[in-house]
Amino acid sequence: MENQIQSELNLTQLFIRRCKQRGRQAKIADSMGMELSGYKLLAGSLIMRGLLRQHVLDTDDECVGVLLPPTVPSVIVNLALTLDRRSAINLNYTVTSEVLNACLKQCNIKHVITSRKAWEKFDLDLEAEIVYLEDFRENPSLKAGLFSKLSALFSACVTPAQVLERNLGLHEVKGKDLLTIIFTSGSTGVPKGVMLTHANIGSNIKAIDQIVKLRNEDVMIGILPFFHSFGFTATLWATMALDIKAAYHFSPLEGKQIGKLCQTHKGTMLLATPTFLRGFLRRCSPEDFASVDVVVTGAEKLPKDLADAFEEKFNIRPVEGYGTTELSPLVSVNVPPSRSSGDSKIDLKEGTVGLPVPEVTAKVTDLDTDEELGTNASGMLWIQGPNVMKGYYGRQDLTDEVIVDGWYRTGDVAEIDDDGFIRITGRVSRFSKIGGEMVPHVQIEEMLNEIIETVDEDVLMAAVTAVPDKKRGERLIVIHRSLQQSPNELREKLADEKGLPNIFIPSADSFYETDELPLLGTGKLDLKGIKDMAMRQFGPIDTDEG
Repeated sequence: MENQIQSELNLTQLFIRRCKQRGRQAKIADSMGMELSGYKLLAGSLIMRGLLRQHVLDTDDECVGVLLPPTVPSVIVNLALTLDRRSAINLNYTVTSEVLNACLKQCNIKHVITSRKAWEKFDLDLEAEIVYLEDFRENPSLKAGLFSKLSALFSACVTPAQVLERNLGLHEVKGKDLLTIIFTSGSTGVPKGVMLTHANIGSNIKAIDQIVKLRNEDVMIGILPFFHSFGFTATLWATMALDIKAAYHFSPLEGKQIGKLCQTHKGTMLLATPTFLRGFLRRCSPEDFASVDVVVTGAEKLPKDLADAFEEKFNIRPVEGYGTTELSPLVSVNVPPSRSSGDSKIDLKEGTVGLPVPEVTAKVTDLDTDEELGTNASGMLWIQGPNVMKGYYGRQDLTDEVIVDGWYRTGDVAEIDDDGFIRITGRVSRFSKIGGEMVPHVQIEEMLNEIIETVDEDVLMAAVTAVPDKKRGERLIVIHRSLQQSPNELREKLADEKGLPNIFIPSADSFYETDELPLLGTGKLDLKGIKDMAMRQFGPIDTDEG
């Protein structure tokens, strides 16, 4: 892209300059029919900033809750709060009221901005003042006046960027200043508040721009919720800080509507999870994604058969990346074939999560001794770079556990090959120690899904977890959808076709059928939900495996 990220500018300054650069050209749109030019997006954000300051927020409201799916209004609210030098905290509307109230309490959030339409769907009971966007349109006492609208439009179209930035005090914002707090998915426990700065998110956006080689005709299809770190960084702020357009849809599960949105706005980039790609395979036509040339997945492993099926139908080969909320989130990614530089350097290896992005370094250490390992050795993955979070909000003790000398301990088990590509082999929390041996849940899970016969090949059929066992430490449990094969048939195939050792093979009475595998709003398997289901059905009992 002609205008690279300028490191001396914070994200709010970049947003203002990109809107002015975009001018009357479309900047954002959504599936509800809203579409705004650069000028109108900036003006709308300034108007919303004024309304919130005048009618809602107190001077000490440093963190403000946002409970909205990815749409144009959600973007405007996020921008308005950031322009007012506050932190927009996008809340996970797929969790319980109890979890959300714990998040509100952590950050001392007094106001939550939502819409009546969204609020009715979420069915939540929150301990905060709920602010409805519709009131700013329908309540005469809250409406923006003509002078406010004209003033915002003048600022957006005429006032020089530097003057506007100074008027808003944005020139004083530093890279180390807090941009947002994103709560971890809670897939393995209680969510933690991850503090991400302007510099954290900005470094990720710079890396995305360098790797994907973004052009001003690029259109990001934004389906990931903003409470998801990849959604917040890539589909919200990358669009705001770069000269590209975004088109949003409020649910990543509605393939038909997403396909239609993509066709309408000629989307070129789609960021998703493998779970969401399976939905597109079922519900979208090749014409829907005819303009798309970049599909990047994360959050869970991209199975080869899914990539093959997606490429066969849409003529686009999805690539895999890796990241965590604590790393803003992007760590590494394979370069999409359509955006490869074409030089002799290898920039894509299937089965890996790619090379570390610019300015990010990775290393692997022994799980027991913490000694740094060489290439092709499996161990704990550590990451160092400008993407490492500021810390967990209000939990310096937890921060110190995972950040050591500037290196972040990911909790993921990985190996780095001779070319520097990272291969994730598991997660520490997804290993069982059985008979003194480390048994990887992910490997067993992948092999099970490969051998399970199903008419719906693009659906994840089984997940592996464990429960305590008195004799052997832990017992492997398989939570699965309705199967055409018996547990014993699957066990035989794991041994004969996949060559798994007996200790890796769950016992026949350790299979449990459920209608649906629990998923988080981010599209990941809900590991805590899977574990809870296993504990309810099996619990700690005295048994032998195999």
